[in-house]
Amino acid sequence: MSTTLPTDAVRYPYAGRAPDHNGDHPNRRAADLDGRRRTDRPSRRAGDGVVTTHTVSLVIPAHNEARNIPWVFEQIPRCVDEVILVDGASSDATVPMARYCLPTVRSVQQRGPGKGNALRTGFAAATGEYVVMMDADGSMWPGEIPHFLHFLDNGFDFVKGSRCIAGGGSLDFTRVRSLGNRALLAVVNKLYDTRLTDLCYGYCAFRRSFLDALDLRSTGFEIEAEMVAHALRSGLRIAEVPSLELPRRSGRSHLHAVSDGRRVLRTLIAERPGARSPAAAPAGER
Repeated sequence: MSTTLPTDAVRYPYAGRAPDHNGDHPNRRAADLDGRRRTDRPSRRAGDGVVTTHTVSLVIPAHNEARNIPWVFEQIPRCVDEVILVDGASSDATVPMARYCLPTVRSVQQRGPGKGNALRTGFAAATGEYVVMMDADGSMWPGEIPHFLHFLDNGFDFVKGSRCIAGGGSLDFTRVRSLGNRALLAVVNKLYDTRLTDLCYGYCAFRRSFLDALDLRSTGFEIEAEMVAHALRSGLRIAEVPSLELPRRSGRSHLHAVSDGRRVLRTLIAERPGARSPAAAPAGER
């Protein structure tokens, strides 16, 4: 079962012609008009999947997400070969719950605090040719993973989800987050001479062979912007695919919009084309 997306539903900042795109997509009406969550979330089906000749690692950083793990793990498509849960010293049953839901899950402890450290730990542990990253709070639907793999299979090196193109959206954008994302997006498009539609969204996939080129060093939420900046600087072929951001299923977000936004802005400016190479910066400056 597949649904063909319209050609304008995908953005290619550095690509010319868009390849055909086929794949399942979640029901976009994920919330009622009164803002309440629906209970009929998309479920994993026997026919879900994608044909790919490459191995796939899914990296999921988590801190006290035991209540969200079952829904997330249930949605993981069969094209994923390994799931790496990066635990940030959770005080709840995050790790036991992950093992209960998926006995084959690989659980690793993150090195140092922050989402950046968690993702870097997971990337280092990944063995797949393709690496997909997503959050553990239920805000991202794993069923969209085949969309990302499709473009990696068709010549792209770095694929990022976008909430701001046809077929995408967000049910969790606050006014502050929306304004901040648009402001930071304007900065990255100006500094890097590109036409991205979304920036601060951590649903991405890339070829693991380019991990060294990405040269990731950030420790916090700014790692998402650093990945995009370094992918642009390295000349990787980038595609954006539509993604629907759902409300966090339970618990509170670890994101601090203002302070993390400042960190993202500093990262974009420091990594801009023509700036000193990150590798040359003294450790105390990062």
